[in-house]
Amino acid sequence: MRVLIADDEPLARERLASLLAEAGVELTAAVGNGEHAVHEADRLRPDVCILDIRMPLMDGLDAARVICASADAPAIVFCTAYDEYALKAFEAHAVDYLMKPVRLERLQQALERARRMAGSKLDAIAVSMGSSRQRTHICARVRGNLVLVAVSDILYLQAEDKYVVVHHTKGQVLVEDALKGLEDEFADRFVRIHRNCLVARARLSGLTRGADGRIFARIEGCADELEVSRRNLPGLRKLVRTL
Repeated sequence: MRVLIADDEPLARERLASLLAEAGVELTAAVGNGEHAVHEADRLRPDVCILDIRMPLMDGLDAARVICASADAPAIVFCTAYDEYALKAFEAHAVDYLMKPVRLERLQQALERARRMAGSKLDAIAVSMGSSRQRTHICARVRGNLVLVAVSDILYLQAEDKYVVVHHTKGQVLVEDALKGLEDEFADRFVRIHRNCLVARARLSGLTRGADGRIFARIEGCADELEVSRRNLPGLRKLVRTL
């Protein structure tokens, strides 16, 4: 069995690594945040990921959601000092939930449970996590590499054929999510300005009229002209007045 550890506390990582060695289990990587956990899980393909929940950049619950969306996803075990997340973890069908400080016997039980349940509930994990909480990152693949875009960095989302182009502060990526699904998930963060475009509410800086009478949305940090449809214009004008 190959195991990946993600915990932002170096001492916690060292303790888990020591316990895994005692248990005769291979440690593939030990990282300090959720984003690194996602990338290393994608690169190394461990059998089990032991994830802390409170971590910088991306928390353990969001990291698990991305990891479990991949093919041949590993089993997920959460390990934290806080019992308040237990319900969310088990709603996500995690195979186990460890409380710090972890004992060797308890860790071995979790690993055995992961071994027995391997592959049996991973689809349920991905589905449950996809519907139970709003993502903090959008996941895309660029030339075979995993790219994570923080939702807070997104300027606008534009449908294009079967894909959605995610325009963000550092560039753009293609994702296979449906625009309507993204609108439903992030209704509090994005507003529809056209049948094919959602704009980040926090980035909307106003409206402007073109020489031909068409209305365009102005986006902070973006020079692109985004046309507003007549259908969406009244609601958008109302929103802009509150900015």
